[in-house]
Amino acid sequence: MPTTLSASEITTPRTAITRTVLMCRPDFFTVDYRINPWMHPEQPTDTSLAVRQWQTLYDTYVGLGFDVQLVDPIDGLPDMVYAANGGFVIDNVAYGASFTYEQRQPEGPAYMDWFRAQDFDVRVPENINEGEGDFLLVGGVILAGTGFRSASNSHAEVAAIYGRQVVTLELVNPSFYHLDTAIAVLDATNIAYLPSAFTDQGNATLQRLFPDALIATEEDAAVLGLNSFSDGYNVVIASRAKDFERQLRERGYNPIGVDLSELLRGGGGVKCCTLELRR
Repeated sequence: MPTTLSASEITTPRTAITRTVLMCRPDFFTVDYRINPWMHPEQPTDTSLAVRQWQTLYDTYVGLGFDVQLVDPIDGLPDMVYAANGGFVIDNVAYGASFTYEQRQPEGPAYMDWFRAQDFDVRVPENINEGEGDFLLVGGVILAGTGFRSASNSHAEVAAIYGRQVVTLELVNPSFYHLDTAIAVLDATNIAYLPSAFTDQGNATLQRLFPDALIATEEDAAVLGLNSFSDGYNVVIASRAKDFERQLRERGYNPIGVDLSELLRGGGGVKCCTLELRR
């Protein structure tokens, strides 16, 4: 159930902050292997539909005034469209990704090459991690996921690189295998999350850190509604996440629904397609 709000919380003004993001066109998107529960290679995918849906997301960001940069897709790397997994960037330092599954492992060097070409300070990872899929910056704190993809020892590596507090959260539901499928960062102090994706300890931590967090329904999480991207006011979400949309409006945000149903078949949504570049 949604959190009960005070009048002041409902009317809190929200401020949009222009974002710089990295995306990758899904020109080679398909599902021909299975590394998460969303993927069913026996069911044909429609690459052209995926491109059209992705283009709507791209156009939405441009319309919001975002600086949208592009990394070239690579034939044979169908999941490269999920740019969030390609690294984690704060203060011009790009911590590279090192993927769990061999099918995605070439993506790590491809994204690090792009970061270098754009003059980021690239840190080659020593530990398995899947970038912003499992590292979310909330104000000055980094929330870090583990349990399915990123190794917990990557959390200490990130803490050392960025000199910030890192809070480890263990994921327990294989359908929400990355942190960004179970938590949405709304601004520097607010998040939304799905309690059933976490251990009891993780829930206690989230309740302590974010007592006023939005609580997502299972139905909205099941369409990757939490896999969203916010500029502090505008929140781009899955168009089918209707209760999440309602809660966001109640809190003074402006939800914008997009349909990425074809890309959902690979296990990704809005946030998965979006890597924030913090210079």
